[in-house]
Amino acid sequence: MLDLLIIGSGGAGLTAALNAKEAGLSVSVVTKTLPTGAQTAMAQGGMNAALGNIEPDNIESHIQDTLKSAHGLADADMVKLLCEQAPDVIAWLNSIGVPFSRVFSPENTNPTSTIAQRRLGGATHSRACYAQDYTGLKILHTLYDQCIKADIEFVTEHYLMNLIKSNNQEVQGATFWDIDSGKVVAITAKKTILATGGYGEIYHNFTTNSYGSTGDGITAILRAGGEVSDMEFIQFHPTALKDSSILISESARGEGGYLINQEGKRFTDELAPRDEVARAIWREVRMGHHISLDIRHLGEEKISNLMPQELHLCRLHAGIDPITEPIPIMPVAHYTMGGIDVDKSFQASGLKHCYAVGECSNAKVHGANRLGGNSLLEIVTFGRKVAQNIIEDIEKSSFSSHEPKQDKEKQIAHDEAIIEKIFAKPNDVNFYHKRKVLGKLLYKDAGILRNRNDIHEAVIYLESIQDKLAIMGVGDKSRENNQNLVEFLEFRNSLLLAEALLKSALHRQESRGAHYREDFPIERVEFEKHTYCKLTDNEKVEVLS
Repeated sequence: MLDLLIIGSGGAGLTAALNAKEAGLSVSVVTKTLPTGAQTAMAQGGMNAALGNIEPDNIESHIQDTLKSAHGLADADMVKLLCEQAPDVIAWLNSIGVPFSRVFSPENTNPTSTIAQRRLGGATHSRACYAQDYTGLKILHTLYDQCIKADIEFVTEHYLMNLIKSNNQEVQGATFWDIDSGKVVAITAKKTILATGGYGEIYHNFTTNSYGSTGDGITAILRAGGEVSDMEFIQFHPTALKDSSILISESARGEGGYLINQEGKRFTDELAPRDEVARAIWREVRMGHHISLDIRHLGEEKISNLMPQELHLCRLHAGIDPITEPIPIMPVAHYTMGGIDVDKSFQASGLKHCYAVGECSNAKVHGANRLGGNSLLEIVTFGRKVAQNIIEDIEKSSFSSHEPKQDKEKQIAHDEAIIEKIFAKPNDVNFYHKRKVLGKLLYKDAGILRNRNDIHEAVIYLESIQDKLAIMGVGDKSRENNQNLVEFLEFRNSLLLAEALLKSALHRQESRGAHYREDFPIERVEFEKHTYCKLTDNEKVEVLS
């Protein structure tokens, strides 16, 4: 029986794995794709830390910027922990080889040991440490290299089915669909960490997220009887390529890029918090204006050196050259602030020995609107912290080394029955089509600007899809390497997450951060609290507060 099972191979999961392994714990990292395919790679702009390398800065300023962006829904203690640990986290990443960009010496133009920093939206100072515009990718690859060096076990192409749970709410591992063999398998452990990422893919075709960002860990928690919170808060990134939703990093605005309308006029503060910038763009779009990101004035040398990825993406996917042309953009879903509700030790509410970290969890540091540059900071800072908490708990507690045979076999049988039921269904309704329509509807009715009528319309359509699940199956009936089946399982999860999002959005009758209700356009004191959801016995989402 493992000491620690980690589900997810992004920055949070790999950081936790490294720290736990270093302490002598037996660790296994399970991922549904390959380890470096995590969404962490898409966090391009930088990681916040009050180092003061470019201009005077301090931790208290970082704390206040984070709290302001959260609009009253952040836990001050957790924010303090996040910001205070930031300089040490950067030092640790630097020590293991993350190739941060450096400040150049004016005397000889050679890089010094000083890490470069840039200002991102909502920040009062230039505090985001970066590696050109590949920051998340470089961090992910460095962490993975260190995990390989530490001989950490990776179990790839295993799709999370459900948590293995005892009658007294103790999580003892999880079941997975082994994509290669086509079997349900179980992995048991004393402690389990979910680091499975967010749920932005429910906005299918209108998100910067990969197709795999389907909130698998969040739905597993719901099915196990746990709680999720603040599911209505979705951050829309202001700048994605208009026709493909591919992210154009905030580094472009951090380095001085302009947002312009079709007349070439700037219409907003480009470095305001992301929710404000996204709404400003959306209002222009609703008036029929075409919006562009203009970085031409930065010059070819600066663009090529600091934003090579953005340059390549624009040329490849939009057929434009940002050195000579404005970049057509639109805001799309980017980051999910809500997720698995956790306490200050990152243990999932209502469950024992199960933890959540990263975008799948709600550790109460982002609140209603995440501060740009804090996502990478969260996954590494809290990845280290959750590992430390687990190490201490294992050291002081006694755990049975016996396999939870009865609970494990019961869960395997349950999940095998689910798979067989899916294979037995008629494939009368194409779920790929429903996924596409739902993504567009959520973007329109539960997107940047919302109101009761639109959200209610989305709920009605969602219920119509749920009613058709009985005649919605898969065309591929084979068991081995069946991607059609995996995508159907992800789609089922998306329906559950969309229900939690829509019901939470209806419940919150105010505007706060990324949740903007046109029919309730101001913040209301009575809603300065978190929204909690859980599953009822008939597997419907219930809003608890």
